[in-house]
Amino acid sequence: MSAKEYCKSSSARGGLLFMRSVPDVALGDRVLVRDHKNRKRSGQVIRTSNEMVLVQVFEGTDDLDLERTWVRFLGEPVELSLSPEILGRIFNGVGQPRDRRPPLVSGLKRNVNGAPVNPAARAYPREFIQTGISTIDGLDSLVRGQKLPIFSGSGLPHNRLAAQIVRQAKLLGEDTQFAVVFAAMGVSYDDARFFQEDFESSGVLGNVVMFTNLADDPPIERLILPRTALTAAEYLAYDLDMHVLVVLTDMTHYAEALREVATAKGDVPSRKGYPGYLYSDLAEIYERAGRIKERRGSITMVPVLSMPSDDITHPIPDLTGYITEGQIVLSRELHNQGIYPPVHVPPSLSRLMKDGVGKDFTREDHPHVASQLYASYARALEVRNLASIIGAEELTEADRQFLAFADAFEKRFIRQSEDEDRTIFDTLNLAWELLSLLPPATLSRVSDDELRKYHHYSTQMAVDAA
Repeated sequence: MSAKEYCKSSSARGGLLFMRSVPDVALGDRVLVRDHKNRKRSGQVIRTSNEMVLVQVFEGTDDLDLERTWVRFLGEPVELSLSPEILGRIFNGVGQPRDRRPPLVSGLKRNVNGAPVNPAARAYPREFIQTGISTIDGLDSLVRGQKLPIFSGSGLPHNRLAAQIVRQAKLLGEDTQFAVVFAAMGVSYDDARFFQEDFESSGVLGNVVMFTNLADDPPIERLILPRTALTAAEYLAYDLDMHVLVVLTDMTHYAEALREVATAKGDVPSRKGYPGYLYSDLAEIYERAGRIKERRGSITMVPVLSMPSDDITHPIPDLTGYITEGQIVLSRELHNQGIYPPVHVPPSLSRLMKDGVGKDFTREDHPHVASQLYASYARALEVRNLASIIGAEELTEADRQFLAFADAFEKRFIRQSEDEDRTIFDTLNLAWELLSLLPPATLSRVSDDELRKYHHYSTQMAVDAA
């Protein structure tokens, strides 16, 4: 640690401090900034050359008197103190307590930027994770070690859905609850309070590590927060052998902070003003999830991002889709109908679902039932569009059955209450109840044995007639 302090700041803007000709400074070094009122702020070197050093100040650069601002370069990376006592705690983006409890005292510290993982050491994501939400468990199953984002929009209940996943996530057939690392970036005070009170009232807060950056906190702190949170997750997973679920919300706020800092640095903008390295920056975060061979622990990630103007082709969801293994898309139309969770089934998918469901993981009929639900609902939506043009009275009897299936599917399968925790067997049984609204001849994606065992079309018709 250097004992020297430098007063060579030339300018400050957007949380960045520009300094002239500071020798022997390395990229990524931790920095201590002391202002004219002797208040201390932390930072990190993000660019260095013979002429200029650029410091990212996590608490922002507001109210700095440059002529009386002193900077000390500590010669070490930004690190997070770690111990089992992080569970149940609430921190800010740089790991300082936000819960009015003492700072964590530990001899173990880790670089928040993490360490690269040899691809050959990665284990393939497997094993079904039950979230208790039918549209996810039944149709877009989450598996241990996967990255499955939620694509939402402004005003949609993605925060409520994320909180429900945190409360209910578990491994099927094991008496094991996930340790949860919850990272909130740029959220309102009300949202931060909602998350804390929800986890407290449900009794899961003691198993959760929260990292929170509020909307009025310095945006630049959002750039370090997901890395801090993932450092805690790696410690819980690979040092303490825990199964860790990481929820990052809202990654759009992260990307906007990255754009703001990139503009202040003078980086060349790319699509919609975001820097050209947005893809690699997001990948650096997302790829820290996964499993490692011969390690019991794992990191499963659910990033949440709100799509500007509900545009799924916007750079943030677009690039996220390239890096992750699927997406859960929320629908404004279903939300306006009062359906929660408003999961838009057709564009939602889980690319690793096939490796976590079936006979050895959930139930032997699960893959076929999911495929049949997709196919039947897709046809039902076509029939609904047709009915809006020619009128429902002009439909054939078969089309009317699909129309009834679509209504029942949305009201019974997609819709469920926030405190309803359905097992995967409840979800599959409900799926067969809904498929029983359709004649067996229309169900080509399930086997004859499965039809005989689970399909009850004649019984369902008798019930409907009664």
